[in-house]
Amino acid sequence: MSFRPQSVRGADGPGEIDYRLARQSVLSEFRKGRIAKHEVCDAHPELVRAAREVGDATNITCPVCEDAKVVLVSYVFGPRLPAFGRCITSRQELQAIAKRSGNFSCYVVEVCPECAWNHLARTFLLTPARTQRAAR
Repeated sequence: MSFRPQSVRGADGPGEIDYRLARQSVLSEFRKGRIAKHEVCDAHPELVRAAREVGDATNITCPVCEDAKVVLVSYVFGPRLPAFGRCITSRQELQAIAKRSGNFSCYVVEVCPECAWNHLARTFLLTPARTQRAAR
């Protein structure tokens, strides 16, 4: 057996990178007092604005302030898109970009619009089949 992604049973293309372990590590350090609140609640104002305006609501309570629900904000990077990426506002927009030629990467960020907690939740390569399965 080789160690290539294609050799894994069920592999149907590029995978997804999930950052839950990194998230848990940061939160653990914050709860132990090794990281200050201002260091974890440092979302850029544009990211917080995007969270308020176009973010996808979740049932996840903010792990820092424990007052608000976090939202997911998605950005896509690739050819013929701005260098700072494009904030995705709907599933239809995501599907339209996936149909274009070229390689596109999607980054999903967890954001608390109240305290500005933010953490990269996951990344994946955008393909037409992926947009059908991906829950933003």
